[in-house]
Amino acid sequence: MTARYDALIIGGGHNGLVCAFYLARAGLKVRVLERRHVVGGAAVTEEFHPGFRNSTASYTVSLLRPKVIADMKLPARGWRVVERQISNFLPHDGGYLKLGGGHARTRAEFARFSARDAEALPRYEEALERVAAVLRDMALRTPPNAGGGIRALLAAAAQGRKLAGMPIEAQRDTMDLFVKSARDFLDGWFENDYVKAAFGFDAVVGNYASPDTPGSAYVLLHHVFGEVNGKKGAWGHSIGGMGTITRLMAEACAEAGAEISLEAPVAKLLVDGNRVAGVRLESGEEIAAGIVAANIGPALLYRRLVDRADMPADFARRMDRYKAGSGTFRMNVALSELPDFTVLPGPGEHHTAGIMICPTLDYMDRAYTSARARGMSDEPIVEMTIPSTVDDSLAPPGRHVAALFCQQFAPGLDWDRHREAAADRIIDTVTRHAPNFKAAVIARQIHSPLDLERKFGLVGGDIMHGHMSLDQLWAARPVLGHGDYRGPIRGLYMCGAGTHPGGGVTGAPGHNAAHEILRDRSLLGRLLG
Repeated sequence: MTARYDALIIGGGHNGLVCAFYLARAGLKVRVLERRHVVGGAAVTEEFHPGFRNSTASYTVSLLRPKVIADMKLPARGWRVVERQISNFLPHDGGYLKLGGGHARTRAEFARFSARDAEALPRYEEALERVAAVLRDMALRTPPNAGGGIRALLAAAAQGRKLAGMPIEAQRDTMDLFVKSARDFLDGWFENDYVKAAFGFDAVVGNYASPDTPGSAYVLLHHVFGEVNGKKGAWGHSIGGMGTITRLMAEACAEAGAEISLEAPVAKLLVDGNRVAGVRLESGEEIAAGIVAANIGPALLYRRLVDRADMPADFARRMDRYKAGSGTFRMNVALSELPDFTVLPGPGEHHTAGIMICPTLDYMDRAYTSARARGMSDEPIVEMTIPSTVDDSLAPPGRHVAALFCQQFAPGLDWDRHREAAADRIIDTVTRHAPNFKAAVIARQIHSPLDLERKFGLVGGDIMHGHMSLDQLWAARPVLGHGDYRGPIRGLYMCGAGTHPGGGVTGAPGHNAAHEILRDRSLLGRLLG
């Protein structure tokens, strides 16, 4: 082996960088191995047409944990996030619905459709916030690990007290959110179809499922525990795109002493007995380390990089069945002008919002069922953001870039054959609401589920590194007995979104995995472990 390190990080996405930062800051000799030519994983900003740049995959910010932001000193390094003027804009056949701009304004908007729903909104937000507050606290805590001895018992007691200490109403809401479908949950709060759709969209984001699928309500909840500039539940745009976040994270890692190697794809985990020995790159170079933290999904790690003989037989079988694959289809388009919506003509605050084409839960259900039947939605779910309305660094003057985050497109379809047709269908879907849109498209960048896998290592295009279903959450993420970021091989750790608390640009898995690694290196950790 040509080099030796205390720890190697597979994958230079944001969680890998966060993990590397904390380890390097603690004095470990750390090297990050990134397959691509640019650091950042799926949180990158790239030029996709001359003069037009955008966040290529991940596109909006809310879930990044404030502790990670502070520890890595991202604002001091120049990071700035701009909040949306309003949260969302939903055009539909009968007009439109806006969310955000303050509680009173949203209630007034709901009252245009349902006085009862306007009255229910504060109670709904309060109920979700009670549960989200617990999730925020748990996000930076290692789940209790089944069979984990004293340490797991202590963690279970501490986290159990948090849950048991919630008011009984909040405990009931928590149960509802974890086991019910998004439709069942929302039907208990609201009566208007457009209002329910405004909240139900979050239940199918990166989730190849219907809003009628049991457990889909949790995915809705997962997207509301974030904050922007101290405002809970808010979403915003990172100036310069998502790549600004990871570029500054890489800067923090370098200052802490971590090395970052680009174009260094890992081919295999090296194991000596039941202990990690290092990795072999695709170039053939072998790098020695007693600690390897994988910031790639469990499906990619255990099906492709780890020899089956090095894993316990039951663990290997369960990784064969680990559920990964989403219906996400991601596009970036360069625009000659802003889309002009029939229901709200002219430029306005709605162009700075998340523009959601998914008017009802029934529409979302049809999108899923048609994708299951024919590989792609007849009428896809589309969220479009136009970040150039708040960030003029992304496009030439008078021009714009738009990100289209679309559902549902079957991960198993032959996307080399169907990607252009799917892109056309998405463009046509937006054009039905904004007739000038198709003609305004100068260029487009297409990421089908297969493209997301090839480019970013997201198996099945799964932006969450695995389904966010009850059997793959918290202490069971990725599998029961390994919910504490430790793999089945001594010295192997997982620090990506396939661990608690799951997907999104949170930094939490990287933070938590680093702290478990450091705990294992401590005397107390060796005694407890």
